[in-house]
Amino acid sequence: MTKPAPIATTGAAPSLADDIARCVHCGFCLQACPTYVQLGMETDSPRGRIALIEAVASGRAEPTPSLVEHLDLCLQCRACESACPSGVAFGRIMETARAEIVERKPPLAWRLRAAVLRQTLAHPRRLAAMFRAMHVYQRSPVRALAAGSLKLVPPLARLESSAPRVPERGFTMPPQPPGLSKSVALLSGCVMPYLYPRTHRATVRVLNRLGYRVITPEAQTCCGALSVHAGDRRYARELARRNVDAFLDSHAESVIVNSAGCGSTMKEYAELLADDPAYASRAARLAGLTYDVLEFIAREPLPPMRLDPTVVVTYQDSCHLVHAQKVTRAPRQLLRAIDGLELREMAAPDRCCGSAGIYSIVQSAMSRRLLGAKMDDVAETGAEVIATANPGCMLQLEAGVRSRGEGREVVHVIELLERAMAEAAEPGDPSQT
Repeated sequence: MTKPAPIATTGAAPSLADDIARCVHCGFCLQACPTYVQLGMETDSPRGRIALIEAVASGRAEPTPSLVEHLDLCLQCRACESACPSGVAFGRIMETARAEIVERKPPLAWRLRAAVLRQTLAHPRRLAAMFRAMHVYQRSPVRALAAGSLKLVPPLARLESSAPRVPERGFTMPPQPPGLSKSVALLSGCVMPYLYPRTHRATVRVLNRLGYRVITPEAQTCCGALSVHAGDRRYARELARRNVDAFLDSHAESVIVNSAGCGSTMKEYAELLADDPAYASRAARLAGLTYDVLEFIAREPLPPMRLDPTVVVTYQDSCHLVHAQKVTRAPRQLLRAIDGLELREMAAPDRCCGSAGIYSIVQSAMSRRLLGAKMDDVAETGAEVIATANPGCMLQLEAGVRSRGEGREVVHVIELLERAMAEAAEPGDPSQT
């Protein structure tokens, strides 16, 4: 199987000044930027934000609250990178700028954000307890009693109504058929095992059908994506080192990720650890072994897949799959390979839905505006099912479906593939156990 060129290569990453210098201020990025489209403000466009970052980096401006707010309003969706004819690495520019502000003079909100992420994402027991408590609350009379009180505080009411529905049990590895000669390692992730265990199960079963045994290295941890985006590069590097060791020591042939944001970050570990002499080459090696699950299986011979009755599906491009990893063809190729599935494209399938990690919490007003536009786009297709490739997108789209009282189903593409493979499988197929 041929591996496409990795996102990052070995060697030191370009400096912030070098990255900024690539921008020629042409404006091709403007209509690709979700916040600029919504607000029409130059300071809320990629070009405008680069100007603000350059002013701070050169000492001509201070990271005042108003300036920082323009940076914070950025989704880091990287749609501008796809539109840019000059190859400006806007994601790296924004991550570097946020990291320098965090190291230099971070706003209180940014400090709190980094602290919360440090105390949760890499601590499975804490996450398990938190999601268990959410599950109990969502199914208890307390929730109904709290609803009236929350209406008095609209932001809390919106946060509660948009909270994910937590399943009763988290992910545990399902039985795998004997005799699988090839092995791949799966990133468990921080929230996926608790919010979408069904996605992990579907991933394992599809890979089993393709002849792969799936392992989940015990020493792995959170990929660090949210910390990188929050400017806490120091902690993100700690997490990256732990994952480099865990996955390379597993000796798996490939590393599979079913969360687009996590996969993007892991493919860029070489860049994140470029200045670490002990890990730079190992990080580059892991980056070269890492695949999004959809790009991985799209290169494999597929068994028959069928859905009956016919299902109408629309596909939402996850930002860090389409704009960072440049994976656009594989999800559509796989969906179109399912008999009984009709794929209807949205007008703007690659426009951010407003999730963007914790953006829907810290920038809830803009997040809701973007979600509203996305749900209008979905409605135009008439699709019964919204498929995507990232847990954050799934959470956001589910909230959109609930807010409109619609019955649409939101799934990861891999779930549709597993469902279609199971339906088309011969009786007695061992991978169905």
